[in-house]
Amino acid sequence: MSRRQLLIDVGNGRTKFGLASRDAILERREHPTRELSPNTVRSVTSGWQFENAVLCSVVPKAVPAFRAVFAEKLVELRHDTPMGIGIRYPRPETIGTDRLANAVALAHMHGAPGIVIDFGTAVTFDILSPDKCYIGGVIAPGLRLMTDYLHERTALLPRVDLREPASAIGQSTEAAILAGAAIGYRGMVKGILEALKKELGGAEAHVVATGGDAEWIISGIGERISVDPDLTLHGLRLVGNLAAASGGMTKPE
Repeated sequence: MSRRQLLIDVGNGRTKFGLASRDAILERREHPTRELSPNTVRSVTSGWQFENAVLCSVVPKAVPAFRAVFAEKLVELRHDTPMGIGIRYPRPETIGTDRLANAVALAHMHGAPGIVIDFGTAVTFDILSPDKCYIGGVIAPGLRLMTDYLHERTALLPRVDLREPASAIGQSTEAAILAGAAIGYRGMVKGILEALKKELGGAEAHVVATGGDAEWIISGIGERISVDPDLTLHGLRLVGNLAAASGGMTKPE
């Protein structure tokens, strides 16, 4: 059996686990982030055989559970981890490590210059320069964060299940919220993309979307955008490959 590695993407809502070979993600599992503990980590990864684990996390308090379980097997992605890309950013230690994983996957699987749009609790845009350097990005509220906020902060607006609106003119409160969510959110995404492409100097940028709502939102934007739900895990896979090739791992301070 060829070398295997465990990939761990800790998000605000859910944590994704992937079992990967050097070239592919073989199996996937998920677990609510708030329920993570050493015991649940062992349970979720039960039956998987791997040589090392590669982690990115936007929830610092979740990380000790993985350190407790995997110890020396754990590679924690950081700004100074070998990634095969450069970073031109004033304080690289402040970049979310999921965003770095996305940039790695973009560079190695799609090319540069490029833009990753990650639709999570927040929607993030991360930009790779023509010479494959991470140079910054954009952070905006996620779609479900916006619609849930409407419900939570108003007396009469309901929480809605997101779907395509029948028309731009909503003829019920629910239909009006759906129109605002779909049409308004897509308009925001298109506007940000247009500004980013302009600042890249007109170079043909590879644009890749990932995250829970990516396919639905991108389907109505009308631009050439690839959708890869496993983009972050692929970035971790590539980081793990580099760590194995160099014979070293970047450990936490």
